[in-house]
Amino acid sequence: MRRFARHFFVSIFCLSFLSVITESDAAAFQREPNVIFIIADDLGYNELGCYGQKWIKTPNIDQIAEEGIRFTQFYSGNAVCAPSRCNLLTGKHPGHAHVRNNGKPEYVQNMKEEQGWSFPGQHPIPDAEVTIAEMLKQNDYATGAMGKWGLGHFGTTGDPNKQGFDLFYGFNCQVHAHNHYPVFLWRNHTKETLPGNDRTLYGETHSQDQFVENGLAFIREHQKDPFFLYLPFAIPHLAIQSPEKYVAEYRGKIPEEDYKHKGYIKHPHPRAGYAAMITQMDDGVGQIMSLLKELKLDDNTVVFFTSDNGPTYNRLGGSDSEFFQSAGPWRGFKGSLYEGGIRVPLIARWPGHFPAGQVTDHLSAFWDVMPTIADLTGTKAPADIDGISFVPTLEGHPDQQKQHEYLYWEFPAYTGQQAVHMGDWKGIRQNLLKKKPQMKIELYNLKADPGEQHDVADQHPEVVARIKTIMKTGRTPSKMFPFPALDQQ
Repeated sequence: MRRFARHFFVSIFCLSFLSVITESDAAAFQREPNVIFIIADDLGYNELGCYGQKWIKTPNIDQIAEEGIRFTQFYSGNAVCAPSRCNLLTGKHPGHAHVRNNGKPEYVQNMKEEQGWSFPGQHPIPDAEVTIAEMLKQNDYATGAMGKWGLGHFGTTGDPNKQGFDLFYGFNCQVHAHNHYPVFLWRNHTKETLPGNDRTLYGETHSQDQFVENGLAFIREHQKDPFFLYLPFAIPHLAIQSPEKYVAEYRGKIPEEDYKHKGYIKHPHPRAGYAAMITQMDDGVGQIMSLLKELKLDDNTVVFFTSDNGPTYNRLGGSDSEFFQSAGPWRGFKGSLYEGGIRVPLIARWPGHFPAGQVTDHLSAFWDVMPTIADLTGTKAPADIDGISFVPTLEGHPDQQKQHEYLYWEFPAYTGQQAVHMGDWKGIRQNLLKKKPQMKIELYNLKADPGEQHDVADQHPEVVARIKTIMKTGRTPSKMFPFPALDQQ
């Protein structure tokens, strides 16, 4: 009788325990965390409240920073969209990555007509490259991307469905993304028409809202599986367009002034409209974070937020990076390898794993993201990448963090540039696309001169010599993106 009673009690206990398991979130019992990687388009270092922005409201992103870690010395892959995203997804710096500039190969123009693309797409990632999404397939992650791709159209090797993503939704071509009220968006290989849109200033269906809606649906669909959700948002890239409810938050509160308009669609309240786009994006981030809590996925989901390069320049399309102090204390804007063009925000959060309220000056860049995600998910990154995992920094163990000897960039556009960040030193070359480039290296001590105002190359020839050697040996020539001034060294 005692044995029966004991077995009866154990059975009841087990049934109760199983009931608790059934009702709790499945993610708590996963070995691997979910990963959400959000990347804004042309968002400046200083355009978030947690980085010092005074005009634009970003409460949801700021909360992620409060509950996680904020990086102050993190760099984008490059100074414009496509190469930067290639560096992120493949873990290679600009001297080794396949895509090193914006643009499209000649053959895609014929494919555009044959395939009915409407927009041509950019240089495709080749089959040989391994992306973060492909890496995560080692552990059977569900993979989705919603936003702007820019690394090869459908039908090419850069097709996101051929690069590890189960679902792509959004703009395949960067040119298509220059209007936030598009006539259609892509769902994998299928065009989906958006009601009420004709690529003018206003419309009924904003692409950003669609990216968020589809991202939320992806999370719900895969809540019981490990998932990777890549959200390469298209805002605040121009044109300035945002729904009225967001513009109304700033109209009359942010002063406007006359300017000479150039490029993109003109907005009647450009400063208010620009701020509205960022707040609209922040609202979408808030919806994602709320859903994670609702589905009890919060404690098993790593969330990253960053930007692909620095902010827009010269009031292009009505933007005003000087008014918003978008680049913070750094020199330069988008298209420049000075700090303002490549130093970007990075925020990461994983409750119970990353200590809250951290701020770090760990030197890192886009190509470090792949090995970091590999470490977090128990997958293995390719052996030939340039990145170093910064998981020790995320987990609050900076003494265990492996450091870069240097960070390297090259950019065969915007006059042609090359840069090396080594310790406190930054070496940079300009005007390398001239017929007779001088190859002079400017040298800045970023600790003493964060604004890169005082070239001290003449005072430190030994540092210049070391950087010159890295500029020669730290890269490989590219047939797709020839850079004569560097290739002939």
